[in-house]
Amino acid sequence: MTKILFERLGGTAGITKIVDDVVEAHMSNVAISSRFLPLQEQPEKLAVIKQHTINFFSAGSGGPVTYSGRDMPATHKGMNINPTEYMHVVDDILKVLDKHKTDDESKKDVLAILWSLKDMIIAK
Repeated sequence: MTKILFERLGGTAGITKIVDDVVEAHMSNVAISSRFLPLQEQPEKLAVIKQHTINFFSAGSGGPVTYSGRDMPATHKGMNINPTEYMHVVDDILKVLDKHKTDDESKKDVLAILWSLKDMIIAK
């Protein structure tokens, strides 16, 4: 039997490590770092955002977690994220998945989720 994506990503512990590394990658990516670096000065806010992200991806990947945060359009409203920025985010996530030695099937599944969210996030 094939494991669900949540399990293939390492469960809550694995997704937490992935989210931590993705946030670090975003802060280092000059194309999008200006959106993330200010959060270094707001550690409480950063912790909340990370936890919402962990819960969102845990629930969305089939894990036993309930996501109770805002939906994607509400979360990104007014941020005016453009398609190029979104692609940098996706690229960072895929690089982190490579760093964690995530298998190709799981990377394709994550990419499908990210692609399904695109129109809810860009220029809202």
